[in-house]
Amino acid sequence: MENPWTTKSIKEVYDNPWISVSHREVITPNQTEGIYGKVHFKNKAIGIIPLDQDGNTWLVGQYRYTIDAYSWEIPMGGGLIENDILDVAKRELQEETGLTAFKWTQLMKLHTSNSVTDEVGYVFLAEMLEEGESNFDPTEKLVIRKLPLIKAISMVMEGEITDAISIAGLLKVAKLLNI
Repeated sequence: MENPWTTKSIKEVYDNPWISVSHREVITPNQTEGIYGKVHFKNKAIGIIPLDQDGNTWLVGQYRYTIDAYSWEIPMGGGLIENDILDVAKRELQEETGLTAFKWTQLMKLHTSNSVTDEVGYVFLAEMLEEGESNFDPTEKLVIRKLPLIKAISMVMEGEITDAISIAGLLKVAKLLNI
């Protein structure tokens, strides 16, 4: 479909190593004058659902500054746009859980909030796991929790997991495994 928006001007109003924010003067699809704010992400979001032979998975708990709340999530992180998403997934899984996976399946690509940002996320299923030592980023204070996958799905349904990438990935795995 053809783009019905016309961009008249773009002004960058903020920039850091992870994001940039721009103010845009636009002509809307209704041909009226308008404005749009866009958050551009310089990284891809990568989420991983580790699954062992006994049906267990791992969640990561951490206090999220942006929402001022504690959050349970699948292991995840970010990688530069030009980096291979599977390499990023392998690194993040090892860093946060100490796990190495020998079978990888890409489950999905998603846009995390396409009304104000261009962030793209990917979710992988990691299987045939080997446990090792985690290697947390110095800025992170994480709690790692191993639990049955069915319990993680229940946490989604009960509203205990609110992270969009985690919810999408866990529900996709539940559907694929007929849980």
